[in-house]
Amino acid sequence: MNTAIHQESDTSTLMTVERGLEVLRAFRSNRAPLTNAELVRRTGLSKATVSRLTSTLIQVGFLRLVPGKREFELSVGALGIGHAYLATNDLLQSAQPLLQDLADRLDVSVALAAQDGIDMLYVDYRVSRKVATLRLGIGSVLPMSTTSIGRAYLWGLPEDERQLLIDEFKRRAGPQGAALEQAIRASFSELQATGTCAVLGGFQRSTFGVSLPVRLGREGKLMSMSCGKADVDFDLEAERDRIAPALKQTAAQLQAYLADCTSGL
Repeated sequence: MNTAIHQESDTSTLMTVERGLEVLRAFRSNRAPLTNAELVRRTGLSKATVSRLTSTLIQVGFLRLVPGKREFELSVGALGIGHAYLATNDLLQSAQPLLQDLADRLDVSVALAAQDGIDMLYVDYRVSRKVATLRLGIGSVLPMSTTSIGRAYLWGLPEDERQLLIDEFKRRAGPQGAALEQAIRASFSELQATGTCAVLGGFQRSTFGVSLPVRLGREGKLMSMSCGKADVDFDLEAERDRIAPALKQTAAQLQAYLADCTSGL
């Protein structure tokens, strides 16, 4: 009897932790404060659960109330964990010089991203002083289904995992699902033929990305890497042809350089 009660308690604690993390993950890198109603929409949790979790997260220092408003934002507890992760991850520390060199040579932004559910999370982001970007950086979350960096990651997955995600994208897209899958498959064909894919306006208007999948570290962690830029007057095909050789070269250097790295992501 006591064992059963203990197991039920463990399960309840685990669910609370998972839900608390879902609330924290709902905050994106644009730093916009969120109301309980927006947190309910982003997490899918009930209003009562979100209200209880935000109160607890405030008490333990992971959230704070915006002064004079009924909105929440991340507090120093969450910042400390994120900073410690970035500062102590050997793989990311080692990757930064190569990514910055590529950004400077091509006058673009360079991103390294990992999967975050059905999205892609920028775990590193380097930018040339000449490039214009729209509030992107480490911690930015981009849709996997419509961006070059997301489609490159999808292409690198085993077929069964890839198809499960595509089915979910189609379900969420509703009547536009078939067109979305067709666009994703076109990016796959481009990756198969050239090793990269290019997408215009996949996340922000007048921006483009050229991307490819990479496997990093001793465990061969699948990630994706992109070069991008915000520009209202450019030729996407010409930019892809300009960027792709250097992007592929840097990706190969990165994979070789980090082949024995044991830090996980």
